[in-house]
Amino acid sequence: MTLRLVFMGTPDFAVPTLVEIVGRGHDVVAVYTRVPQPAGRGLELRPSAVEREARRFDLAVLTPKTLRTEEAQEAFRAHRADAAVVVAYGLILPKAILDAPPLGCFNLHASALPRWRGAAPISRAIMAGDAETAAVVMKMDEGLDTGAMAMAEPVAIGPDMTAGELHDLLARRGADLMVRALAAAERGTLQLTPQPAAGVTYAAKIDKRETKIDWTRPWRAVHDHCRGLSPFPGAWFELPDAGGAARIKVLRTAKGAGSGVPGTVLDEELVVACGEGAVRIVELQRAGRQPMKAAEFLRGSSVPVGTRLE
Repeated sequence: MTLRLVFMGTPDFAVPTLVEIVGRGHDVVAVYTRVPQPAGRGLELRPSAVEREARRFDLAVLTPKTLRTEEAQEAFRAHRADAAVVVAYGLILPKAILDAPPLGCFNLHASALPRWRGAAPISRAIMAGDAETAAVVMKMDEGLDTGAMAMAEPVAIGPDMTAGELHDLLARRGADLMVRALAAAERGTLQLTPQPAAGVTYAAKIDKRETKIDWTRPWRAVHDHCRGLSPFPGAWFELPDAGGAARIKVLRTAKGAGSGVPGTVLDEELVVACGEGAVRIVELQRAGRQPMKAAEFLRGSSVPVGTRLE
């Protein structure tokens, strides 16, 4: 049997779930995504990753700016969907939408709920030094990621794993988890478990003001900060040069040897002193350039030992 589904999602993270649902033969009657956004140097309108994938499958795409109007809610009900699948959509679903499908609306969330409810669970988990997270499918309610959990799969966070790597892993694991949850819902065997009242934390959206590296923190905190923001939006520092200061994104780091005044370059391999210990910059990126290894960067840039990074 197949389900009649509405899919609601926007970024790359949502694409594997859409692909898996279509691949399993479900009838995706509509795909809801955010309106195209200006992108590139010419600021041309660029459709979302989900819209591009949906059109590849010749699926109907809708881009409403809100779901709060009666018109939008009536249009949603008209799809006569058995369930809705929601993955990083970006719009709030009012109660009229949540109540419309007989089986409900199922959301894929990238954290071990109730830890890291909210907008940036992947980055926040890594920045906090968490050793484990999860892909979770929950049946949505009106709260912020408060719905009862249908299925969960723990995922280890390696000590050097970046947000980009964890993002891709959770997207793949979550896609498989969602189709399993839908199959159970279709059979009537899906069991829902309320989220624990204890252990709630919130993953606030990353503010650009918090992306600058604070070298006074211990090396591990600096390391987690950099990998939690890699590759986007990117942790950064300023390197003094003849033109003033160049902003450099740090994409990958490792534990370095030595100590010194925080922010000081300690050797010729780009080891930088922290408040406690040091980190070695492994991969970085100048503004407007491609990512590069530290050794390649140093061949084209002078960073003498003793240089203070701001």
